[in-house]
Amino acid sequence: MAITGLGHTGLWVYDLPKMRDFYERVMGLTVTDEDADFGIVFFSAKPDEEHHEFVLQTGRTSPIGDKQQHQISWRVESVEDLRAFHRRFEAEGVKVQQEVTHGNALGIYFFDPESNRNEVYLRIERDVRQPFRKTIDFALSPEEICAEAERLLSDGGAAYQPVQ
Repeated sequence: MAITGLGHTGLWVYDLPKMRDFYERVMGLTVTDEDADFGIVFFSAKPDEEHHEFVLQTGRTSPIGDKQQHQISWRVESVEDLRAFHRRFEAEGVKVQQEVTHGNALGIYFFDPESNRNEVYLRIERDVRQPFRKTIDFALSPEEICAEAERLLSDGGAAYQPVQ
């Protein structure tokens, strides 16, 4: 018997319409099911393959800003996808915490409208001991981002840069 992967995760929310709009419009997830009476919405990044990977439901009891989970991470397929999210977050006024290289991934940490931390990231096929986090600028071109990530990985400085 073994776990084969994470099926889905979910959040309790205060403002379901606002949170639904964020994850559907800003993040680009597809609503696969919902029940307004029950106050629940199901989302999928790949609705043809998976009914849902993410759920929002009304009923949050902790104040906004209280830590409910460490983060929710969303995988993308290219550096250009990361840059597109970088531009979208700027246009939408999304609070970005940090743009990083982890050596084995490039990512952008950000907060949804109820201050839950999320990350969009691109997996890089290499093993790098964690935690490894260095700030990187996603306004650079894809080629410059990759070159800077390599430079930061080979840099002899501290492997972990805390969030400013």
